[in-house]
This record gives sequence, C-alpha cells and structure tokens, in this order.
Amino acid sequence: MPDPVTTAPLLELRGISKTFPGVKALQNVQLSARAGQVHALMGENGAGKSTLMKILSGAYMPDAGAEIRIDGQLAHIDGPLAAKNLGVSVIYQELSLAPNLSVAENIFMGRPMKKGGLVDRAGMTAACADTLRRLGADFGPTTRVETLSIAQRQLVEIARAVQFDCRILVMDEPTTPLSTHETDRLFVLIRKLRAEGLAILYISHRMDEIDELADEVTVLRDGTYVGTLSRADLSRDKLVKMMVGRDLSGFYRKEHQGQHTGAQVLAVHDMADGRRVRGCSLALHAGEVLGLAGLVGAGRTELARLIFGADERTAGQVTLSGSGAVLDIRRPIDAIRAGILYLTEDRKGQGLFLDLSVRDNINVMISPRDAHAGGVMDRKRAFERARDAIAQLSIRVASPRVNVGALSGGNQQKVLLARLLELAPKVLILDEPTRGVDIGAKSEIYRLIDELARRGVAVLVISSELAEVVGVCDRVVVMREGRLVGEVGGASGVAITQENIVALATGAATAEPTLH
Repeated sequence: MPDPVTTAPLLELRGISKTFPGVKALQNVQLSARAGQVHALMGENGAGKSTLMKILSGAYMPDAGAEIRIDGQLAHIDGPLAAKNLGVSVIYQELSLAPNLSVAENIFMGRPMKKGGLVDRAGMTAACADTLRRLGADFGPTTRVETLSIAQRQLVEIARAVQFDCRILVMDEPTTPLSTHETDRLFVLIRKLRAEGLAILYISHRMDEIDELADEVTVLRDGTYVGTLSRADLSRDKLVKMMVGRDLSGFYRKEHQGQHTGAQVLAVHDMADGRRVRGCSLALHAGEVLGLAGLVGAGRTELARLIFGADERTAGQVTLSGSGAVLDIRRPIDAIRAGILYLTEDRKGQGLFLDLSVRDNINVMISPRDAHAGGVMDRKRAFERARDAIAQLSIRVASPRVNVGALSGGNQQKVLLARLLELAPKVLILDEPTRGVDIGAKSEIYRLIDELARRGVAVLVISSELAEVVGVCDRVVVMREGRLVGEVGGASGVAITQENIVALATGAATAEPTLH
C-alpha cells in the first residue's frame, strides 16, 4: 500500500461554497484526503459538515467556482450515481436499507447483476458472500435485513460500498447507535479498510474516537474552513478552540451547591415492569443533579419511562415533595401535571414535530394556557415566547418560523429543552441529553443543567458518556441488569470517578443503593 503521508491526495475539495435562500451554509471550504488514511471532519452542529458531504455525494450541487478533484482529475458530480461511479460512498446516521429484502438484494439494489437479461440472484449471492466473509460478517447474503441489529445493518452498508469498489468512504457519526463492543468491532474494520487503501472521511463529535482513529482532522466553523491538524499536532484543547472559537476550560463548571441539596422532591419505591426493570428505588432532591449510569441494556431508559408513565409498571410507586403522597402516574400527562418532565433520548422519533416550526414546537404544550377566548391560539404570544427561548438557549435559527427539521441536532435538542422549560418543572429527567450534539452545544446544555439546579429543580441525567456523568452530577446511582446496584458521591463516601462507576456497572464492585 502506498504511504499515505507522501502520496498525492486521492480527494481534493477546493473553494466549496453553498448558498441556500437566506443562508450561506459553506464558504470557500477546502479539504484533501489520501488513500490509506482516516481523515476526520469536526465542527459544531451547523458548521457545514453534512452540507459538505452531501456535495461530495452528489445530493447537493455546489455554487459556481468549486472544484472536486479525484486522483488529480476534475470530477463532475451531478448526482449520487455519478459519485458512486467515481468510487464515493456515504454511510449516513440513518441507514438507507430496505428491511424486507435480503442482504444481497440490498447490496445490489439499483445495480443488480444480470444473466440472460434476468436478475442473477445466484451470482449476487455468491459475490455478496465473498464480500461479507472479507469484512468478517456473522450473517449471510440471504439473511433478511429486518432481522439484523443496528451494527449488522451498518456492516451491510459498508459491504455495499466495498462491493462496488469504493475508494472514498464517508462515515457520518457511525458509532452513535452502537454499544462499546460493537464500536470496537467497527474500529477494527475501519483499520482494515484503511490498510486496504481506502480514504475514509470520518465525522464524529467524540474526542476519544478522533484520538484513536484519525490521521488528520479538518475543522469547520460556521460554514468556513478553520484548519487541518496532522496526528502529530492533535490535542483536544486545539480542536475545541478551533471548533468553537473560544476556550472551554470550564466545560463542566458547576456553580450550584449540589452537596448541600434541599428537601427531597421525588422518591421512587420498588419500581418494576416485569421485564427490564426490577425493584428500583431512588430519591431526588431540590437543586441536585443525580446521574443514572450503567452499560447499554442495563434498563436506565426503561426506568425513566416508568417514572414518567410512558410505559406500564407492574410494581412500585412514586411520591413527590417529601409529603409521602403517592402519585397516580399512569400516563405522561399525569407526570407532567405533577411537575415531572422527561426529555427523550430519541428527539426525532419521540420528541419533536419535524414538519412544524420552532415556534410551534416550543409552544405545543403550553399554548392553551394563553389562548384567546374560544381556544384560538395567541400567535403573537407564541412567537414572542419562541423568540425569547431562542435568545436564552442560544438556538441557531434565522427565525422562529423555520421548521425544526431543518436545524442541526444540537439546536433541535435545545428546542426540545425550551419546550419543557416553559412548563417550569420540579423534576426534569434528561435521557442522553447531549447524544449527537457537538462540543459547543454540549457546553451550553451543561450550563443550562447547572442553572436549573441553582433554581432548585431536581435533575436526573441518564448518560452513556462517563466523563459527562462525572462532570455534571452531584451523585450517581448505577444500574446493572435491571437493578440499581450501587451509588457513588453524596453520602456514599465513594468518589465519583469513571473507574468506580464502571466497577459497579460491570459487577467488579458491589455497593448498596441508598434512598437519602
């Protein structure tokens, strides 16, 4: 394999600009990648990463003056098929597979093998089998995609790219839906593809992944090219400053006094659903940020949904405000009326109305409160409320009238938070609040969590990022296999460290959970 450091770039993007009505998404952006190299692309949500990759994939046409060169030759990419014919493949966060078809049928979709004028299914199956074997797949070409896990479906997408001699592979946040074990397997495959000479453009917000994989990193900010760092020059501080244009040394700064929390606000007693959650008890106090940690599949989201009334419980009860009064929470509306709000981990599928405006999404739960006589929506007040929320949460959007589906992930998350905050919660449950969110938006969400705690709101944070749990939480309870197995911080006397949390989550250490 040629040395990627000394060879000429396989891909060069020069002077890439893209203008949408009223918005300059990209301005004079450049990027180059070599064969046998993982080139990471970083930037805050809305920095232009996705737009740049859509131009490379043929989904968008750039403005006049842009150049795309492959092997030094000017390439005209006027659609996805042209990109694929030039060896460019993109694997998006939302996989584009037909679940009712087989693996082989998905791989050859749009470009089937033919024999005698008919689709050669046997030939496709044999060719696909060789590719899957090469990639180390644990399923076959005749397997129906709907039976595969997310990690296996992602491998089908990679196999489709490899099958048709992909030379430039774009991967957009590929580890977001994966467990730690699945992520490790993906990294092994990425290194294998790099060794075979592919140029891999890797989009991620996760610094650990960049440290582990990247040979070079290009950073975009506000649609402009900031710079490129080689592996020898990489440091987290440099990347953060390039991405956000400011120092985030106080990334996890806590100003609330979590160690001196107020009265107990919420108590959960022996909660169970008969499947994933078994006899869980915990307590939340005013002004406290309580973490709920555990491995993927431990039951954290399931417990949160039981507390909120989104799923049916088989046992357990919830009491509020330390009075001992049992809340009859059978539906989410019961929890909302009691002041308990839940931020879902699936903002697109379960949280936002993507076809509605930012204004309507923020006001959807509160507009009846200030409606005109006869139930007519007060659009002026709704607009003002949305405008104020945009300013307070630093939501990057041109107008409250813009559809929320057009926003970046971080800004969508802040719109969803704005909706919940309008209801003035006593207890706020945040399930993976920074998943798929860039480092600048993360900092703003952490600031908001701290501000809520200072106001006396009890906050429960569920997160798979241990650094986040350690950084923002005053106390952490840990789940394993559907049970709460221990606590760190608070009155436990055990320090809140990643090592202590992992020890409880994996069973390497044991401790009794407590109700304070």
